[in-house]
Amino acid sequence: MNRDESGEYRSQDELLPRSPDESAEDEWVEEERPLLSGAMFPGLLFLFTVFTVLWAGAYQTNTNPLVGPWNFLVDDPGSLWLGVPFAATLLGILVTHELGHYVLSRIHGVPTSLPLFVPGLPHFVGTFGAIIRMRAPLTDRRALFDIGVAGPIAGFVVAVIALVIGLRLSTVVPIQTSYGMHLGEPLLLQFASWVVIGPLSPTADVVLHPVGFAAWFGLFITSLNLLPIGQLDGGHVAYALLGERQRTVAVALVPILMVFGWLGWKGWFVWVGLAGMMGLAHPPVRNPHRELGGARVLVGWFALVIFVLTFSWEPFILR
Repeated sequence: MNRDESGEYRSQDELLPRSPDESAEDEWVEEERPLLSGAMFPGLLFLFTVFTVLWAGAYQTNTNPLVGPWNFLVDDPGSLWLGVPFAATLLGILVTHELGHYVLSRIHGVPTSLPLFVPGLPHFVGTFGAIIRMRAPLTDRRALFDIGVAGPIAGFVVAVIALVIGLRLSTVVPIQTSYGMHLGEPLLLQFASWVVIGPLSPTADVVLHPVGFAAWFGLFITSLNLLPIGQLDGGHVAYALLGERQRTVAVALVPILMVFGWLGWKGWFVWVGLAGMMGLAHPPVRNPHRELGGARVLVGWFALVIFVLTFSWEPFILR
């Protein structure tokens, strides 16, 4: 898969629980907050993110590499609407992901903030993702598992639908010999391309439609969040399934990511650095002995399958 644009980004979607206080009472009461004040800041951040993602989507249509994002927008403000297909798709995936966390937090009675979307530079995708703040420690493994796994699965479903639509709108072209950025092809993308477009000749390549590119990026975010590290979604799921052994898995993963960074995408070095800062081990829950049950274990295996299908060890290739 090929994109002519290039850029860098960092995106992480974390659930950030506070450290458990052993002397705290078992019942947590969410602080009463005026609805308007509680929603105003997240709402403003979301609107700003909508703008930056629209801008990024529009800038992807720029064919003059000498024109930067600012000049592109100032010279033709109406071009912002060209970013609607990309922005609507990517934000649809991200919002669905965050709603999965938020709804399951409410179901388990965990006081949780509204999603805080982080605007980004328009040079690539226009956002650094989103975070949700839990205002009380999680009580048991079931709540941790449900809240952690709900976001990736919900976003994955939307991303798959968008991927099929995007591939139908994409264009098959001769392989480009010019220098540019190519996208890594996780197993799911290869299979979906084979089903939707059909087998490609060795001299052919696919230029993704903006909807397809947004879907690809949504799958990439899903795979990153399912890494079993710290307080990433994958860290929540791994700790709920494995307990203290989650740290062993995370430690074993670090050298693998380092090798990937050495052989391919240098962004893995950034992720290893972030993992070191936020901690490889997941903090304990207050009641770690409650059993998950067979159904949740099966869902955990499904999350692992999603990770395998969406992961690409070299997501961005410059050649």
